Amino acid sequence: MTVNLQGRSFLTLMDFTPAEVRHLLDLARELKAKKRQGLYAPLLRGKNIVLLFEKASTRTRCAFEVAALDEGAHVTYLDPAGSQVGKKESIEDSAKVLGRFYDGIEYRGFSQAVVESLARHSGVPVWNGLTDTDHPTQILADFLTLEEHIAKPLSAMKLVFCGDIRNNMSYALMYGAAKTGLHLVVLGPKALAPDPAVLAAARAAGQETGAVIEVSDDVDAAVRGADAIYTDVWASMGEEALIPERVKLLSPFKVTLELLQKTGNPDVKFLHCLPAFHDFETKLAKEQMALGHDIREVTDEAFRSAHSIVFDEAENRLHTIKAVMVATLA
Repeated sequence: MTVNLQGRSFLTLMDFTPAEVRHLLDLARELKAKKRQGLYAPLLRGKNIVLLFEKASTRTRCAFEVAALDEGAHVTYLDPAGSQVGKKESIEDSAKVLGRFYDGIEYRGFSQAVVESLARHSGVPVWNGLTDTDHPTQILADFLTLEEHIAKPLSAMKLVFCGDIRNNMSYALMYGAAKTGLHLVVLGPKALAPDPAVLAAARAAGQETGAVIEVSDDVDAAVRGADAIYTDVWASMGEEALIPERVKLLSPFKVTLELLQKTGNPDVKFLHCLPAFHDFETKLAKEQMALGHDIREVTDEAFRSAHSIVFDEAENRLHTIKAVMVATLA
């Protein structure tokens, strides 16, 4: 079946069919192979792309910029200090202006409503680089990485996400599982249970693919038989005041070598969207430890172990983001 995504925005995986998600993963694999071989036929030559960042990032910004440049596009980066978007000019008006200048718009920030408004009013493809409730480009990178390291289709894999199971990564993984038939277990405390509406929507979408999406607070039962374990930081940007409470709630779900061994799978893989608190070499981790709060969501031993594929996963942000831009613009 031919898949044509030209002119489409990429706001959430829930907007795409399983076949369209498969197409993006296959295209990413193809573009990655071409880059490794030094084969360049710029598919975005003459295109202009703007990156709107309300939240700072290393991987997302670099992946979009390098991907665009690889394919011949020009990039403008705007942070909150560099534009009037949402301050002196409404999101709607900003979208209409930027849509006259640019062929595509990336947004990384807080509200999903903002990225949806940009898509509604700009007239050009808009790509979600992260919001408080979704992170679809990360999921493509995660799933490409799983396919590269595990000799099973996604529909035969079991992935366990540990920690804050009502954050954007947990929700984005639910949407990704629904579109690929993945068996996903989100593992965390009942106090941080996911939004029932999000869970219901993902499960309903997953009926088409046979996806299994479970919620658990039982570590031993949840991780048994897992092909991969995933975690994320315990307090997102802007939630630093919640750190003491989160450490108490989430420490039982920290990824350790012992937890990985509980899977019963000697080849279990470990994923993390990064940045990760796995040691005390960051300013925030040092400051919080001095206050008596160990904010590490994964131990250094687990993070650096042979199970860890986090840097392959980080690289795949580039190739999957490139696939999204090529598919929707080229």
